[in-house]
Amino acid sequence: MERRQFLSTSLAGSVLALSAPTLSAAPAAKSREYYLHRRYSLLSGPQPKLTEAYIGDALIPALARMGMGPVGAFKLDIGQDTPAFSVLIPSTSIEALATLDLHLAQDDAFLKIAEPFWSAPASAPGFLRSESFLLAAFEGWPHVTPPASAATKGNRIFQLRTYQSPSLRDHVLKVAMFHDGEIPIFLNAGFHPVFFGDTLIGSQMPSLTYMLSFPDMKALNEQWDVFRNDPAWKKMSTSPRYSFEAIVSNISNVILSPLSASQI
Repeated sequence: MERRQFLSTSLAGSVLALSAPTLSAAPAAKSREYYLHRRYSLLSGPQPKLTEAYIGDALIPALARMGMGPVGAFKLDIGQDTPAFSVLIPSTSIEALATLDLHLAQDDAFLKIAEPFWSAPASAPGFLRSESFLLAAFEGWPHVTPPASAATKGNRIFQLRTYQSPSLRDHVLKVAMFHDGEIPIFLNAGFHPVFFGDTLIGSQMPSLTYMLSFPDMKALNEQWDVFRNDPAWKKMSTSPRYSFEAIVSNISNVILSPLSASQI
């Protein structure tokens, strides 16, 4: 019953987002996406090399054959439990993401290349554990938006932030806060958002996750200073609608860099 309640309320947050006004600076409208965010916990040694080869040589080409992309592939640089890789897979079909591994298991070309990772023995596994999260794109930012530097494999880093809320009501309010003005404040501060997603299935719910791209840490720090000092943010963050209590109870904040095969 509790699981159904969490899912129902997270969906309610997504429904709320559907009614939000379209943001003029947001990506051009197209079908709303869903995201499978998969995180691989690794051990130092041969595991990272094996897993990176699997992601770049087997997984991303197979996803392209399924019409999924652009796919993000990242290495955890700053955060807990390194080494770790993350993969972000966008699709307009929830079913396609939920049944992804079943379809991969039927792809002979994928299985041939993925064999060293896919069938790694218990004595030398390809990873320690993997976690998967299913997200719904915010209506105000309906699809993944890679930075321009992704096309040229230029220098870029990514900040992945997850906001947990203390109650289902507060989670819905935080999603609404992004649509009421927080996303435009990000844009005015010079940020490049990659995606905003409401967690539909995952751990530590209710929560939302978003990703920002920067050329380097200097730009990251400078743009956050602009954001914090924006009068519009100061006004919004002190509005009684959102400041009556702490509607975000915990923030996960990690820094990622792209793997060589990343399309984001």
